[in-house]
Amino acid sequence: MKKNPWTTLLVLLVVFGSLFVILVGTSVYHFMGEPGAKVTAKNSILHLELNGIIIDSKKFLKQLVKYRKNDHIKAVVVEVNSPGGVVGPSQEIYEELRKVREEFKKPVVVVSSGLLASGAYYVAVAGDKILVQPGTMVGSIGVIMEFVNLEKLYDWAKVGRYSITTGKYKDSGAEYRPMREDERALFQDMINDVWNQFKDAVADGRNLEMDQVEKYADGRVITGSQAVQLGFADGFGTLEDAYETAADLANLDDYEVFDPPKKRPGIFDLIAVEDEEMSGQFGRQIDGVMKKIFRTELANKPLFLMPGAIE
Repeated sequence: MKKNPWTTLLVLLVVFGSLFVILVGTSVYHFMGEPGAKVTAKNSILHLELNGIIIDSKKFLKQLVKYRKNDHIKAVVVEVNSPGGVVGPSQEIYEELRKVREEFKKPVVVVSSGLLASGAYYVAVAGDKILVQPGTMVGSIGVIMEFVNLEKLYDWAKVGRYSITTGKYKDSGAEYRPMREDERALFQDMINDVWNQFKDAVADGRNLEMDQVEKYADGRVITGSQAVQLGFADGFGTLEDAYETAADLANLDDYEVFDPPKKRPGIFDLIAVEDEEMSGQFGRQIDGVMKKIFRTELANKPLFLMPGAIE
């Protein structure tokens, strides 16, 4: 019996149409967020993590801003393991944590067992309490800017680079020429200003005299034990201790810890990633190698970053 081609076509349309609806539904489900992400316990402590180099504050702040307004959230615990990062995002997180305390009247406790340095420490001083381990690496109060001079490489490759600018400082820090002394002085003045902002934040957040802050604001890293002795941290404690401290500050007899759900990628995310990997993988690999060799990813930016964090 000969099959009707229209019947076959109709079946294929139904099958592929159903698959399309499922894929779209799955993607929308993930993009819109998973159900059950509400804070259900009346007395909840929000737990957030801040790990790695701080380059972008959006992901962290999205969760903080979303849940700090919730009446069931009574306190916030931030678990940190970071060498710091870019100045702006570090300051942005600091300011939003201050709002949790000052505007929303909810205590903030920062805890770190590994690394709490530079921009991460800037973030930490926004908290009511800082808990560390005796061996936690703390501090690195300072600012750094890294520049790359590829002039000799361009000469070797017989590549000439130049720019047309509207002012003598518009191409300051460019990698194709040496830095002038007046440019060096300009950048030094800039990072000194940011450095003063850092020291002011530490003195205010830790209730320390500026002389005490100045003494240790030369970029040095100290241990958690030293930090507690010098007033740069409040005491030793684990994550569980941080929860208990936050509960005490919020006058909670009982509480539950709330961890924001991690978003899983939808099918369209996966398709986009796969397509990007197929089309641009080689170019990204080359770009990554160049950034690795010449350390350009964070070049020409003022950084609250512990030296050696970029490898």
